[in-house]
Amino acid sequence: MSAQQRSGSTLAVHLAQPRKARYAFAMTATPLSHLAHPGARIAVRVTPKASRERLTEEEGVIRAYVTVPPEDGKANVAVQKLLAKAVGLAKSRLVLVQGHKSRDKVFEIT
Repeated sequence: MSAQQRSGSTLAVHLAQPRKARYAFAMTATPLSHLAHPGARIAVRVTPKASRERLTEEEGVIRAYVTVPPEDGKANVAVQKLLAKAVGLAKSRLVLVQGHKSRDKVFEIT
């Protein structure tokens, strides 16, 4: 037992317990942080009304699965939030530039 654990610090407890991920990423997917530079455009294929939210990248194609229906832009907002989390940016930095009513969307990083 370390001195930090004996002193009542909860740091060791937080590090020992795995955090439950809010978003599921496929194990074969590469991290998308390499796409996070201003002016980059990210093409995404969207599947609304999925059973769970996740983001996958297979053979260079990014696919987003969101649980919300494609009504009143709800799916667009969900994809924006999911993609921002994967890239490591604020969702306000991702702008939907193409595909407002399509399954194929293009987001630009500002």
